[in-house]
Formats: sequence, C-alpha cells, structure tokens
Amino acid sequence: MSAERLKKDWGVGGWIWGPQTYDKQTCRLWRSFEIPAGAEVEFARVRISVDNGYRLMIDGREVGTGSDWRSITEYDLGHMLKAGRHVIAVEGFNDNREAGMQFGLNIRLKDGPVMNVFSDESWRIVPAGESGWESQRDAPPHWGRAVKSESRLVRGQVWVGRIPTMLVKVEVPPPAKIGFWQSGWVQAVLWVGIAFAVLFSLRLMARLAVQSKSQELLNRERARIARDIHDELGARLTELALEGEVIQTEVPSGSPVAHKLEALCEKARAVSGVMDEVVWMVNSKRDTLLDFSTYVCKNTQRFLAATPIRCRLDVDADLPQIPFELPVRRSLLLAVREAINNAAKYSAATELFLRIHRRGNELVVTVEDNGAGFDPALADSDRNGLTNLKTRMDEMGGRCLISASPGEGCRVDFHVPLSRQARLKALSGAEARNPLATEQRLVTLPISDPAKEAT
Repeated sequence: MSAERLKKDWGVGGWIWGPQTYDKQTCRLWRSFEIPAGAEVEFARVRISVDNGYRLMIDGREVGTGSDWRSITEYDLGHMLKAGRHVIAVEGFNDNREAGMQFGLNIRLKDGPVMNVFSDESWRIVPAGESGWESQRDAPPHWGRAVKSESRLVRGQVWVGRIPTMLVKVEVPPPAKIGFWQSGWVQAVLWVGIAFAVLFSLRLMARLAVQSKSQELLNRERARIARDIHDELGARLTELALEGEVIQTEVPSGSPVAHKLEALCEKARAVSGVMDEVVWMVNSKRDTLLDFSTYVCKNTQRFLAATPIRCRLDVDADLPQIPFELPVRRSLLLAVREAINNAAKYSAATELFLRIHRRGNELVVTVEDNGAGFDPALADSDRNGLTNLKTRMDEMGGRCLISASPGEGCRVDFHVPLSRQARLKALSGAEARNPLATEQRLVTLPISDPAKEAT
C-alpha cells in the first residue's frame, strides 16, 4: 500500500526505519514540530504502528507502548500540546526480519489551519548511547535521516510494507498537577534544610556527649573530694575534739585552762558540723530534691533541739528524685537556715513549722512560727536579715514572701522554680525590671552560721 493510500485510509505516513535492519534491533526515531505562538489546540491525535514493538514519547513523557504491527493505535493528545516547540520520540524494536514504523499526527487549531506530521524521510535516527534524546529540541548534524522501507533491501529483496487491519484507541491520562511543594526549588530548599538540620543535630549531639562526659568527670571529682573531706578532715576534727575532752578530764575543774579547753572542743564540734554540710553540698549523689528535703529537715531538727522551740514538719510524701542543682539548693538551704535562726533569736516562739511542698513546677519551702511577730513596715530589714533572704531568692530566680504581724507570729515562703528554663526566665525578667540586678549578684553577702550564733 502506498504512502498516500495510508494517509487517506489510516491517517499515517509510509513505513520508515533506519538505514540498516537486523534481528533484535532497537531503532530510535526523532522528530520535532512547532505550534505557532498564540495558537490554541482544539484537537490532536497520534496514530502509530511499529513492526514489532515501540515506546512513544512526547516532550520526554511516555505516552504509550505497543507490540502488534497489525493494529494502529490512536492516542488523544489534545490536553498535552500547547503553543511552542515539541518533540516526538519513538523507540522501536525489531524482533526479526522486516522492520518499520508508521506514524501520523493530526492537529486542528482553533480558528487556524490543520497541522500534520507523518512518518517520512524528515525523521532522524538517533545513534545508540545518546542520552536525553527523548526531549532534545534540535537534532545535531550526526543524526542520520530515516529511510523509506519501500526503498530498503531486506535480505537482498525490496521490503513490501505490511497493511494494518484494525484501529485501537487508547486514552491518555492528563499529566498530574504538580504542587508548588513538588517544584524543583522547593525540593532543593527542603533538602538543604534537612541537611542543615542533620548537621545541627549531629553537632548538638556531639556537644551533649562532651558535656555529659564532662559532667560525669565533675561528679566523680566531687565524690572524691567529699570522701577526702569526710575521711581526712572529719576524722581529724573528731580526733581533736576527743583529745580535748580527754585532756579536759585531767585538768582541775576550776582552772582557767579548763574553760579554754571546753571552748576549743565546742569549736571543733562546730567546725565538724560545718564540714558535714560542705560534704553534703559537694557530694554529687545528693543532687536531688528528695535529698535536699531530708537534709533540711534533719538540719532544722538538730538546730532546734538546743532551743525551747518545738519543731513540726510538713513535707510531701511523694517528692521526686529529680535533679536539684548545687547552687540552687545551697542558696535555698542558707536562706531557710537564716529564717530559722531569726525565729530562734527574735520570735520567742514555742513552735516552728517547716513545710516543704511541690506545687506544679515550683518548690515552696515555708518557715512559720507562733512567736511575737513584728510589723514589717517598722522592722529593720538589714538588721534582721530580711534583705538577705530576698536577695538570695532573686539570685536563683525565686521569690521570698514575708508575712507577719505583732502577736501573730511570722511566716516566710520561699518559692523556687524547679526547671532551669523557668529560673532563667525569672532572672531575665528581674534584670529587665532592675538593670542593676547583675551587679547586685556580685556583692558578697554575709552568711550567718546558726550553730555559731546559737552558742
């Protein structure tokens, strides 16, 4: 059947192929065309048949495949073609003997002419090994031209084109709409962001590992120092106090030396008590809220045992074993001791309540007595240590609330945030309200010693 008859009856051109034909052959055929600028496609269809099989691509996108030369397959391309340059790429496969491709593209424009692209000698043959040829807009010079099958010899004879027997129509789904988040620049930004996040996470993990190792070494050193202080200094002070007591029994009771020895023994015992406190502060195994509560209660009971004041404790039974940093527990301990010392010296109370409760993310320690009380407006805050109490709490991002009235006792509430973030937030708020807050923390405050003042 002639090419003109094929165009008329089937809407395709004549059979074309590469200059050579052999078994198990792959032939790449390429053709470009252009739709005028501003034109709108009203109708577009492709009809194709290849002996033996093919893969059809338009502008690099695969449209369909086929493997039966007896049928011509029709594809509707109306939704794919717009104004501009387009590329047709066909990858044909020849199983054996004769080979060829029939192709016809029919385009009808709105208010315009009809465009046709048929299989003829204007097609190019793409050499094997070329990459990106399916969407390449221009053909380089080394791409040869297709050959009509009617003029090609196959095994020494002129090949007679085969005649198709049926038409098969195939629906081509419209291209999927790509969201902006699927565009190349968004994907690139996402990958760069992910890379930065991974690098930042690795760096943060490395820093945390180093900090964890440093903290572990610091805790070991603190534990060693605590053992050395307890074993060496504590034992020597105890030995010194015992030797003083032995010597005191050998000295006449009315001798002036006896009073000096007694004072020396008291000082040794007082220093031993201070050393126990230092060991507790330094020991990393005591850096928890529960350990702090236990130590404060024992310390208060021991201190008030030498006074006529009865100690009453009110402590949460379920205080957790959460970390309680050394600077915070030290400052809070000194503040509580100072409040108890003030009650013992000035209140003339018969009972003192020590309450330790957790309220949300905050620890509240209350020291309350039933003593004489005072008028806060008339009290000398510097002399009574009230300024020291509030300053200590400000330094750790906490609050000190003092309520008292004559004849109704005194109550001191210490509020301390348990999380470091909350303390830092409170400190930043205090600095915003008072620009001199940082300088005030550098002032060395007097620290009272209840054991010493009680004597």
